[in-house]
Amino acid sequence: MALVEVSHLTKRFSQVHGFLQAARATTAVNDVSFAIDEGETFGLVGESGSGKTTTGRCILRLIEPTSGEVRFRGEDVLAFSSSRLRAARRDMQIVFQDPYSSLNPRLRAGAIVEEPLIVQHAGSAAARAARVEELFGLVGLDPAWRSRYPHEFSGGQRQRIGVARALALNPTFVIADEPVSALDVSVQAQIVNLLMDLQDRLKLTYLFIAHDLRLVEHICNRVAVMYRGRIVELAAARDLFTSPRHAYTQALLSAVPVPDPSSRRVRVPLDQSKIDRTAPLREIAAGHWAAI
Repeated sequence: MALVEVSHLTKRFSQVHGFLQAARATTAVNDVSFAIDEGETFGLVGESGSGKTTTGRCILRLIEPTSGEVRFRGEDVLAFSSSRLRAARRDMQIVFQDPYSSLNPRLRAGAIVEEPLIVQHAGSAAARAARVEELFGLVGLDPAWRSRYPHEFSGGQRQRIGVARALALNPTFVIADEPVSALDVSVQAQIVNLLMDLQDRLKLTYLFIAHDLRLVEHICNRVAVMYRGRIVELAAARDLFTSPRHAYTQALLSAVPVPDPSSRRVRVPLDQSKIDRTAPLREIAAGHWAAI
């Protein structure tokens, strides 16, 4: 059953390039549609600037979409009033990409994690303090570190604080926006394993935004590939990685390094002449869609 349904989502930004010049519209997200089943990890991949992060933020209305529809448990998120949207924040949260800029440097770690509880008027001060202590333990941090400031933590520890903040209100849907791309390789696996463990324990549904295709192949049930604001291919992870059909997907996957140094992957250059930017997504096999 679909928990989140995105239909024909579009986001345009106006840009002014000079004095007295008319603003030009840039389409960052162009007619994007997909659904995420309850309990699923749905991957959204593509190169930088493809519209992945903008799509995620439009779903949560951190950025207001230009048009389209987003439904959460059948309700139209884009029609929510400000009070209804605030209430919906209990169920929909985000883990941001950069653990260095996403935490307020003036607040102690405990206050950062407690902030969503205060905004939602959740419980007494004592109940909130107990919840913060529980969350620190849940993400693998010593609760005694609640009085520390963000600069006193490593990048991986800061991201754990970000995860704790996202989980404070017991959400069911979490957008993980490149959650490990700013971290050292040695720490990335720890955070990914934490997210997967939390999904099992808390019955979470993830929209996992990433450009690391090896990671996406490992943890995602289904994957959508974005290119210049559009979804050009969508399939089960295994099908996408073994039988990519769109020219952009083929080029993207051919660039993934192979772990065996004695093996050579054949690079597939991106041939723009093979891409029809007006082609709609169509089902080319069971559950496998491509804009070809």
